[in-house]
Amino acid sequence: MDVARGDQDAFARVYDAVSGPVLGLVRSVLRDPAQSEEVTQEVLVEVWRTAARFRPEKGSAMTWVMTLAHRRAVDRVRSAQASTEREHRAALLAELPAYDEVAEQVEARLEQQRVRRCLGALTRLQREAVTLAYYRGLTYREVAQLLALPLGTVKTRLRDGLIRLRDCLGVSA
Repeated sequence: MDVARGDQDAFARVYDAVSGPVLGLVRSVLRDPAQSEEVTQEVLVEVWRTAARFRPEKGSAMTWVMTLAHRRAVDRVRSAQASTEREHRAALLAELPAYDEVAEQVEARLEQQRVRRCLGALTRLQREAVTLAYYRGLTYREVAQLLALPLGTVKTRLRDGLIRLRDCLGVSA
């Protein structure tokens, strides 16, 4: 309780009693001597700052300090693991190929050529209806009026033409 009141001599006695065991515990968790010393220092500073939180009815001072040390060491391990995982994810993202505009254009042109080839396989009447409806954006009714055909005939030509296009392009229904 003297440490909680800011008694430096009392803290020096606590420091002498716990610094060795704290360093040993922290080193067994972290394995790295430099990090172990750093975490041990953090724990002892925390003991100095938070000594008023110690409750003797809940356990000994050594148990309280060792619990603080263990928690701080485990937090350091978790932090290092999270940092490593972030770096690993960043490295994986960096390895992803950049967007290739040329390849995208080539794929689009090849797809256009396939569609043109398949449109060429349609009957003239089917091709005319599909072109008006899907390339010029006309409604079925507008296509029927433009071609002077009944609406049902236009719908049938479009349906048959689209089925043939689907089959030619290899698109599953």
